[in-house]
Amino acid sequence: MLSMKGKEEALSSSESDGGEKMKFCKRYEEYMRGREEGMPSVGLKKLKKILKRCRIEFHSRLDLDGEGGAACPNNCAVCDGSFFSSLLNEMSAVVGCFNQRAQKLLELHLASGFKKYILCFRGKSLLSHGEMMQEGKDLVAYGIINSIAMRKILKKYDKIHFSRQGQAFRSKAPSMHIEILQSPWLCDLMAFYINLRRSSDKNKSTVELFDDCSLTFDDEGKPTLSCGLFDSLKIEIDLTCSICLTVFDPVSLTCGHLLCYMCCCSAASVTIVDGLKAANHKAKCPLCRQEGVYEDAMHLNELNILLSHSCRDYWQKRLEIERVERVRLTKKHWQSVRQDFLGFQ
Repeated sequence: MLSMKGKEEALSSSESDGGEKMKFCKRYEEYMRGREEGMPSVGLKKLKKILKRCRIEFHSRLDLDGEGGAACPNNCAVCDGSFFSSLLNEMSAVVGCFNQRAQKLLELHLASGFKKYILCFRGKSLLSHGEMMQEGKDLVAYGIINSIAMRKILKKYDKIHFSRQGQAFRSKAPSMHIEILQSPWLCDLMAFYINLRRSSDKNKSTVELFDDCSLTFDDEGKPTLSCGLFDSLKIEIDLTCSICLTVFDPVSLTCGHLLCYMCCCSAASVTIVDGLKAANHKAKCPLCRQEGVYEDAMHLNELNILLSHSCRDYWQKRLEIERVERVRLTKKHWQSVRQDFLGFQ
């Protein structure tokens, strides 16, 4: 299962230090100015202006009515008409850009020699080892910082309105496909960066805001991917399959939960021969019970490579066990097909 832990309290305290540490909004704008022209972002200034206008108009109405008060109502016509729609459009553009770039980069890295030239012929320029490493690092930072920007502006909305509408919008973000922190592309990009870093000399260059990704194991051997930002916020991704409580050949469902491939097939009631594409569209995630999560499930190939290199003995043992099981299931499947074809019972 993918679970994210952000130490937002530490980040908030760092913002209250005044001149010593820059406020998030300013750091965010400076970071985005250093990105490629045309890369979408969250318009924090514009959204803050909407909230400011809301507060001013509300207080002006209070003065006219002769009433006291400190916040506007839960259903605010000034904010709700443009705030949430603007944020949704901006985050949709950010997520679209992030997913597209991540897919192209990972596809290029995993492509064989001949396929790389085909991709190059299609307009995907070949990158050096160092350039791919830097691109992956930049994309991880881009995804995380925009996700934080969305969370902070929603928190500000709730603070001004004394409401939980911002929190409710954030809880719906995964279903609206605008929550990067639950994107399988983020998980695989972090693994991609670690894989490249392992196969090269220690990278001396640094990227502002970013602290290196790492893979760690707890006392029980359960793996976690982590990445730091601002030296005060840490993103952690639990890589444990919720069915077998280990991890092997990981797959991310469209709802964001992570399972081993064979566990995934079992949960979807399909054989490994037919694959997840054959799953019933009403088949549910075993954790969140969301339907239709198997057909577009994503194999986390970079994470698979990282885990196989990080725990070789366990991986080899699991590989042998799964190979025997896959052969057994494959034989069982084709025996069933043969019996159906010949009319045996």
